[in-house]
Amino acid sequence: MKELTVISGKGGTGKTSLVASFAALGRSTVIADCDVDAADLHLVTDPRTVECHSFTGGKEGRIDPALCNGCGTCADLCRFGAISPGGAPKALTAERCTIDPFACEGCGVCAHFCESGAIELVEPVQGEWFFSETRLGPMVHARLGIAAENSGKLVSLIRNRARQIAEERRLDLIIVDGSPGIGCPVIASITACDLVVAVTEPTLSGLHDLERVAELTAHFGIPLIVAINKFDLNETIAGELEEWCAEKEITVAGRVPYSSDFTAAMIASESVVEFTESPASTAIKKLWNAIEEALRNGER
Repeated sequence: MKELTVISGKGGTGKTSLVASFAALGRSTVIADCDVDAADLHLVTDPRTVECHSFTGGKEGRIDPALCNGCGTCADLCRFGAISPGGAPKALTAERCTIDPFACEGCGVCAHFCESGAIELVEPVQGEWFFSETRLGPMVHARLGIAAENSGKLVSLIRNRARQIAEERRLDLIIVDGSPGIGCPVIASITACDLVVAVTEPTLSGLHDLERVAELTAHFGIPLIVAINKFDLNETIAGELEEWCAEKEITVAGRVPYSSDFTAAMIASESVVEFTESPASTAIKKLWNAIEEALRNGER
């Protein structure tokens, strides 16, 4: 069983559209949408939910107003400014302290030092994760709540469930749609995978972001290849991207032209390779062949 993770240095590079096409071209695959902060792979896979689970990835403080005496000690100690102080200690008219759940980091200092025992740490529901059947194969995906944290934990949960499904059904490949950037959810998406495909675009920011992604994968010793999407929007910078990859001994697996077919396919809830035969879909198929070869050879 192999695990392929597709990431990008920034949003908007066409990463998820390519992942949908890879899933359509692949055989014996499990799909894992690990871009949990902005999951949208389900828009083109038409999932039928089989399992739905709540995600509780962290803790936050809750104040019992019946026990709070408004002393304000918790507000003084909170380094995150999450607690609004009450009035005078033990006064009958004292206002109770309140905790902003969006600012609370769940460190527990307030609960530890609360003399009246009014604060407890709870595990709030921060999102949901799903196991679905799609026309492209089984898919594990999630929806993180607004301003919710611990996306890395949710990504790890999704990948573990995808591995379980692959083992149970004896499927050969897991295709992971990772998050853009180089933060915690990306690290959780690429750790211990067999190959990372970095999707970039021919812009100066695209080159800069690719450099950061390459540093990240090199740090963890994970094989990396590159796909240049919309390469024909600026072929000069696309050439610079290829030159930089050559200097770093990173394989450019393919170049995909800009095409309005991506938008039309998305509106039709299909991947590009399902939607039409075009230069873009032909380029994606060649890219997929290169990815399969890299997976077989364990290319770095």
